[in-house]
Amino acid sequence: MKVAIIGANGQLGTDLAEVFGEEAIPLTHKDLDVTDFESLKILKELKPEVIINTAAYVRVDDAELYPEKAFQVNTIGALNVARIANEIDAVNVYISTDYVFDGTKGEPYTEEDAPNPLNVYGLSKYAGEIFTRNYSKKYYIIRVASLYGKAGASGKGGNFVEFMIQKAKRGEEIRVVDNMFMSPTYTKDVARMLKKFLELKPRFGIYHVVNEGYCSWYEFTRAIFEILGWDVEVKPIKSSELRRLAKRPMFSALKNEKLEKLGLRMRHWREALGEYLKEKGYL
Repeated sequence: MKVAIIGANGQLGTDLAEVFGEEAIPLTHKDLDVTDFESLKILKELKPEVIINTAAYVRVDDAELYPEKAFQVNTIGALNVARIANEIDAVNVYISTDYVFDGTKGEPYTEEDAPNPLNVYGLSKYAGEIFTRNYSKKYYIIRVASLYGKAGASGKGGNFVEFMIQKAKRGEEIRVVDNMFMSPTYTKDVARMLKKFLELKPRFGIYHVVNEGYCSWYEFTRAIFEILGWDVEVKPIKSSELRRLAKRPMFSALKNEKLEKLGLRMRHWREALGEYLKEKGYL
């Protein structure tokens, strides 16, 4: 199975390229640009059976100021990939986000729950989902959440785990939100699961792929230092104290309901975090 990975130098793309190995066709922004349909025609020559589109504009607050950038990549990009996938009869895999939900449910969201984005980033990804669903002959929409991986998010210059570790090393005060809940997810686990999932060839549609369980950002930060065995004080704060531009869902945890029906399970987020810290050489 030849798998084209768009955004192969990003946080998730790096692990996908590694996990798929010889089957992977890694493609970066130097090879193509999802906002430019002409550049995607290289895929006609490469003839992949599957296209995984991880390219995304992920700067949530900046998207409020520059919505056209978010919609160009996350929405028009999704439409362009759907069109080229149809032309070469490839399966289109669009990576989406927990931010398509508004966070008012109070328990983990399943694939059947109705999206209602609160910010421009979430809206642009949801619009990308709609284009993927309506224009693709063969598609999977894969919703992930609160990703961290060895490569770091190229648009953000790192990941949350690394930010916390570096702050601790510098002896800085660590203040983290304790009233926002999510499903922290290790990119290597998403990559491994996507390989198994695509080999199974399940019904087309929307699937959630996150590590099991959920926690607040404060609990997640505490877990980082507990696993490392570091004595670091973490101060809980409320989200209102951050005064960020984009509104964010207060409870955006996801449940892998459809994966579980296929007999596929993701491990708990705490176990995944431990492996990440080992992979990075902290343990």
